[in-house]
Amino acid sequence: MSYFSINSPPIFAKQLQIVNTILHIDTAGPDALIGISQGLQVIASKQNNLSNTHGEFVQAGVEQLCKATALQLKDIDAIAVTMGPGSYTGLRVGLASAKGLAFALDKPLIGLSTLSLLAKAAIGHLIETRNALLDDKQLQVFSMIDARRMEIFGGIYNSSLAYLAPEKAIILDELLLLSLLDNGPLICIGSGVTKTKTLTQHPDFQNKLPLFLDCSYSIHEMAALAVDKFKANDFEDLAYSGPAYLKDYYQKPLIK
Repeated sequence: MSYFSINSPPIFAKQLQIVNTILHIDTAGPDALIGISQGLQVIASKQNNLSNTHGEFVQAGVEQLCKATALQLKDIDAIAVTMGPGSYTGLRVGLASAKGLAFALDKPLIGLSTLSLLAKAAIGHLIETRNALLDDKQLQVFSMIDARRMEIFGGIYNSSLAYLAPEKAIILDELLLLSLLDNGPLICIGSGVTKTKTLTQHPDFQNKLPLFLDCSYSIHEMAALAVDKFKANDFEDLAYSGPAYLKDYYQKPLIK
């Protein structure tokens, strides 16, 4: 099933100051997202929660977004896509679609980290709720995506979204969480939160716990990070860029 929303009419360069119009594609998770933003404003978005139809959804959805916003593909200034980590198949689907559009339209490709997007969403939540943690200089945001068993894809950031630890595959355990909590307040966000909560039932966590956020990123976070990369001319190489799996990908042999 897909969901469609139009948030505001598009801004054309001749009407107001020039703004960057960016098409966003995210097929890294169970739900796929596509959208169009102008500057920091998301003008239209669409969501699909049938993971085995993400490819068809992106192709048809981009056309629907353009029609709904009265924009043409030539009006797009850049294509932004989530590079991972996430679903191996989903990442390949999204990146192939984004590369195809970027090549056909001769537009730059912007690669976005799903873990950075989660961190951006966490900081946005603190701002919305006026949480005092936002003022703590020792704040750590632990973005985590479930990678089965007790493994996650993780990255740790400060409140300015600067890396405190690189993005990588991580085996979760109590000692890791306790050491992070010793460094300062800890926020956990992403699909790895559920398994992380089970670890904090240990008696050592009685007096200190992470803040667990039950939320994810949206096209709004994609727009914010994509605009920064566009302004910095931080683009992907169409020929050589690939998904950020963060661990080796092995394709299962076909059973004959």
